[in-house]
Amino acid sequence: MPMSLSDSPEYAEEQKNKRHATRSPLIVEKVPCGDGHKTLFGYAKNLSRGGLFIATVKPREPGEEFVIELTLPTKPPYTFRCRCEVVWKRHFQRKSSHEPGMGLRFLDITDADGGRVDEWVMQQATTFSG
Repeated sequence: MPMSLSDSPEYAEEQKNKRHATRSPLIVEKVPCGDGHKTLFGYAKNLSRGGLFIATVKPREPGEEFVIELTLPTKPPYTFRCRCEVVWKRHFQRKSSHEPGMGLRFLDITDADGGRVDEWVMQQATTFSG
């Protein structure tokens, strides 16, 4: 099977260098999308103001755009919606240490929502490092 773009070492290094925002995991059981497609089932991980990774066995195609809704587990919970774009996907591969899924970039996250994401991510970083 040929190597996909997301599996190349050069791509991985380039993506690592592009990540300027602190990231944190956010586990959700379902991510509702407002585009008429079925609800995505997976786990949202590596959340940042710029986007997130969703672990799923049925990733969408790069370039696809849709509205996503996420709820931060704050007290009280904070829910926001924004458009996102699939930037890359990774299929399930036997014996791979990488989860299948897709990387999403937020396209129109508001400053207020982005601020709440930053705040939550920083709280998580403090919790896990302290």
